[in-house]
Amino acid sequence: MRLHFIAIGGSAMHNLALALHHKGYQVTGSDDTIFEPSKSRLDKYGLLPEQMGWNSENINTDLDAVILGMHAKADNPELLKAQELGLKIYSYPEYLYEQSKNKTRVVIGGSHGKTTITSMILHVMHYHDREVDYMVGAQLEGFETMVHLTDDNEFMILEGDEYLSSPIDRRPKFHLYQPNIALISGIAWDHINVFPTWENYLSQFSEFVECMRDGSILVYNEDDEAVKTIAEAATKPTRKHAYSIPAHSIINGTTYLETPEAICLLRFLGNIIFLILLVQNGYVSIWVSMKMISMKQLLLLKVLLNV
Repeated sequence: MRLHFIAIGGSAMHNLALALHHKGYQVTGSDDTIFEPSKSRLDKYGLLPEQMGWNSENINTDLDAVILGMHAKADNPELLKAQELGLKIYSYPEYLYEQSKNKTRVVIGGSHGKTTITSMILHVMHYHDREVDYMVGAQLEGFETMVHLTDDNEFMILEGDEYLSSPIDRRPKFHLYQPNIALISGIAWDHINVFPTWENYLSQFSEFVECMRDGSILVYNEDDEAVKTIAEAATKPTRKHAYSIPAHSIINGTTYLETPEAICLLRFLGNIIFLILLVQNGYVSIWVSMKMISMKQLLLLKVLLNV
């Protein structure tokens, strides 16, 4: 498979290029400027363009497809040449779907917390030696790339960004993933340069749940009224699982869980979750290993409390 990336230097795009290179694809790319760490990482694997800038000669009929990044413009000479030759042109999310269309896709959506939730799921899977494909919006400790693609893994975990797909595809990225399982953590008006009104922004999430596969599963934060309304009206998911934020308080940046037994101070250290029970006569510290805690508990304890 021969692929050319237009705007290969972006954070997301260069990670996809690396993932496909590791998969054995022939990858080339171009960009008008590339910054670190993308530059060094592309150079390490021989994917750094020899010259900066756009050149229509990079595009020819030997290519199987072109992947177009948001940094490029609609009048990019390489894009125009690809269109002239009738080559298949994918946006970044379109190609992720193409790579995962025969897998179970788990998409994490929401205005904030997507990367954190996706990262936690990946760390739990990694800790338990469960191999999954993934795309996450940040470079994570212990993971070489933000994108990992295989032919063998049955699941793909995707961070569901609501921003636009490409200069010629104005659909939000998460509309293209068609999740089998989706999570929405919360909705707060964002990307106002693209979605000029609250109603317009909100409608993107309504459409997201209608892009889910028939018979899918939706997990949602029922404490967020906008999320709850969208989830309850969704027709594609056949199973819906609501969750709530545990009773808690945040004092000077420290989170305390309120339980029937005691007020618990929540602390994280590496793979260990510490719950320090505050009682009248002092405190006692207990620990719980990641091996003993479920993904759902992790989401509730860490992500939803913003710690």
